[in-house]
Amino acid sequence: MLLSKENYEIKNKIMEFDQKIEDMHQDFYKYYYGVEKKMPNWEAFERELLVYSRRKILDFELSRNFDRILFKFQNRKQIWLKWIEESHHKVTGQK
Repeated sequence: MLLSKENYEIKNKIMEFDQKIEDMHQDFYKYYYGVEKKMPNWEAFERELLVYSRRKILDFELSRNFDRILFKFQNRKQIWLKWIEESHHKVTGQK
């Protein structure tokens, strides 16, 4: 019973991380197009993922889902950093 409660909590945390990635992507999109003035704090979220990744996830499926979340974050992070670079070049007029 304890293991399934722990698995349930891990599953919810993974779903929360997934939603945070989606929300942050929307926030970066708004930032890129000038709707939002403040850049989302992706570094704090990355630290949160890193701390959570140090946990031992015994369930194979949950572990695989968390790996998927880490992969998704890294892909989105590349997109966000590219957007930041492009918006910086727009502001400074560089190519």
